[in-house]
Amino acid sequence: MKTTLLTAASLLALTAAAEAQDKTLTISVYGVSQDAYKEALYAPFEAKCGCTLVIESGNSSERLAKLEANAATPLVDLIAFSDANALDAARKDLLAAFDPAKLTNLGNIYDFARDPIGGNLAVGYTFYGSSIVYDSAVIDGVDSWLDLFGDELKGQVALPNVSTTQGPITLYMLERALGSEDPSLAKAIALVGENREEIVTFYEKGSQIPQLMQQGEIAASVIGRFGWANLAKTVPTARWASPKEGQTGGMNVLALVKGSGNADLAHEFADYWLSTEVQQKLAEMQVDSPVNTGVSVSDEIAEGLSYGEEMASSIHFLPAETQLEHRDAWLAAWNEQVAQ
Repeated sequence: MKTTLLTAASLLALTAAAEAQDKTLTISVYGVSQDAYKEALYAPFEAKCGCTLVIESGNSSERLAKLEANAATPLVDLIAFSDANALDAARKDLLAAFDPAKLTNLGNIYDFARDPIGGNLAVGYTFYGSSIVYDSAVIDGVDSWLDLFGDELKGQVALPNVSTTQGPITLYMLERALGSEDPSLAKAIALVGENREEIVTFYEKGSQIPQLMQQGEIAASVIGRFGWANLAKTVPTARWASPKEGQTGGMNVLALVKGSGNADLAHEFADYWLSTEVQQKLAEMQVDSPVNTGVSVSDEIAEGLSYGEEMASSIHFLPAETQLEHRDAWLAAWNEQVAQ
């Protein structure tokens, strides 16, 4: 009898081990900061769920194309995207809705991150602010987005190209500063076009800005908060402006892939990512700005993040729907008026 019991116990243990080994969740993410994600998110979740995470990484366009190509038999269960990418995927019928009841941390995150594209088809896991940065050794301050075209900064400004992430949202704030809500951004593009000869460069990568400012080639530009820590270190006299019209920014979201056979585990992982525990770790590592309002970090760490209610409430997000519906027209107008 004792031998039989031991054998049964051994079989149960082996079965449990086999089931845990077969419990696999495949996620598609951006390629950056993967070592930090492994430490703060992936490894702890695997230990918690007794499962295996398979990580696929790459840029947004490649991953969206792969998702579309494999729509009939999805290769991933959960995908991390910008909100605009997620809406694009949703319109191509590539996503399934989350069940809010299974996301226990949903009530702990900012309102704007809870259902950013509608239909519970995505949930924000991080966001960032974007604003004007300037060299305080050259100018006293920046009060408005229109100051980028003032006499004091003439010939000393770098702006993002319209094809970059920062390009459309910069135009969005310029349009607002001009008193317009026109999604064509016609006034903003015309303003840039009229002043194009005074712009030092239309940059393709935000990493160009610290060197340009350090060398004295520019005194102001527009960057995302994720690039602020490096700029502040490179140019100690650099300052982050708080224009009267507010700031802009962007958001990254998690989305459930339609046809995933692991929807419950995907919900569990997404909920874990939104938890105070994980968001706190990623914030302290300055990997992601937290959407979870329970996260608390020091002033020093906050300098490298988009952090806190005050900053979050000052951000004017360019709606994902607007981005999808107008980006081709923006590019055409830009090419005609600015890049000529």
